[in-house]
Amino acid sequence: MQTSRADHRATPPRVDIPRDYNAAHDLLERNRGRASKVAFIDSTNGAQLTFGQLAEQSHRFANALRGHGFAPESRILLAVLDTLEWPVVFLGCILAGVVPVAANTLLTAKDFEFMLRDSRAQGLVVSAPLWPSVRDIIGDIDSLETVIVAGAQGEAARTTVAELVRQAAATPTVADTCSDDACFWLYSSGSTGTPKGTVHLHSHLVQTAELYGRGVLGIREDDVVYSAAKLFFAYGLGNALTFPMSVGATTLLLPARPTPDSVFGILKKFQPTIFYGVPTLYAALLNDANRPKKSELKLRLCTSAGEALPAEIGRRWTADYGCEILDGIGSTEMLHIFLSNRPGDVRYGTTGKAVPGYQLRIVSDDGRECGDGELGELQISGPSSALMYWNNRAMTKSTFAGDWTRSGDKYTRDADGFYTYGGRSDDMLKVGGIYVSPFEVEGSLMTHPAVLEAAVIGFADSDELVKPKAFVVLKPGHEASAADLQLHVKNQLAPYKYPRWIEFVPELPKTATGKIQRFKLRAAR
Repeated sequence: MQTSRADHRATPPRVDIPRDYNAAHDLLERNRGRASKVAFIDSTNGAQLTFGQLAEQSHRFANALRGHGFAPESRILLAVLDTLEWPVVFLGCILAGVVPVAANTLLTAKDFEFMLRDSRAQGLVVSAPLWPSVRDIIGDIDSLETVIVAGAQGEAARTTVAELVRQAAATPTVADTCSDDACFWLYSSGSTGTPKGTVHLHSHLVQTAELYGRGVLGIREDDVVYSAAKLFFAYGLGNALTFPMSVGATTLLLPARPTPDSVFGILKKFQPTIFYGVPTLYAALLNDANRPKKSELKLRLCTSAGEALPAEIGRRWTADYGCEILDGIGSTEMLHIFLSNRPGDVRYGTTGKAVPGYQLRIVSDDGRECGDGELGELQISGPSSALMYWNNRAMTKSTFAGDWTRSGDKYTRDADGFYTYGGRSDDMLKVGGIYVSPFEVEGSLMTHPAVLEAAVIGFADSDELVKPKAFVVLKPGHEASAADLQLHVKNQLAPYKYPRWIEFVPELPKTATGKIQRFKLRAAR
């Protein structure tokens, strides 16, 4: 193996964390002297939560969980929208030593059922608008003992977060946890498309806050931040909770889906100084005919992650708003961004340089460490690497190889230390920053009575952002339109997974053994 370049393997900065440690307690204690300062604002109604209220409500929720028999290390699935109750529930669980399992709120009932069974969650906290997605499955989950509703009861006649907080004691409670204890889970699709419970430790939240949040972003107490990426994402969790809480900044929340109208509304009304987005959203914002002028906003910094940011989008945004977009890459497995452009050192078209505290290498298919300019798989070593995938020993061993975590992303590095994205090592797609398995979409298409065969690839739209495209072979004598098939997929899978384009073909290219040759479909697109 070649000797690594010194600038990629320099001695990383240290974040010293004591052995006896509780992540929620740390984040709340950092803001003890800011009790009256606003921590979170619901941008839809202006409701606010101060740091003092957040601490009190989080401790009350922790006491309520203990009163309901939740033991340390038991698990609670969170299917909660980005409301003021999200940080209360998440931090309250951790204070009680209970492990919150944050779930993607865009998922289907089938997905939620899988996660409840896989995690063997004893509890479920679900936002009232999401109740229809879990209503018919909760009775069949043997491990599930308690269901709590976030928000108004409505159709779900269950105990609410507000009731528990109001009735529980305000006595501070901190579980006897250590820095290496399991703290929370995030589910990752990974390379197979099957959700995997990614287990993170108490030390990981503050590591990412110190190394990226302060070390790269330079987030400050006087910042107001808004993240279009939701709190259930690793990216959004750092953006909107860990980073601002680590320094006492204020976070804006949006429970609904971020659209150009809603995002620009937040940027104009609340004047955030940091905006965290994804490439698809930046493209939509730039293409909005009613977008505001630079003088109407107060942005000092923007970030992008989830998928590679097209250079032209970055250049257009900076030209129009006088604000750099720091494109970076992180993962559920590493919790947040480990490779990023830096303020004043942005090179659009690249993903930047290694975040201080993380070591990177590029490895060829034969295990050799690549030199500058050679394409290979990006691997990461750093203090926030997940402990494991729950109930998935094979994938754990494959992804977490000793000190190194395999990203599944292909990269090159230039002589200046800038890394450039070169595609995935597998067939997974990233749509709006979320992994989509082409095999899952193909399987959905194949359940349509008119479909004989289907193959799905990634296809770049006019903004160079990847979306699913399907090639479909119909059964003899059957007919179906592209709209028919798109609606069919939307009714079975999360809406963002549907193929944006459908091309009907007489046959699919295959090998002699019958395997679909997707590379030929990519080449012909």
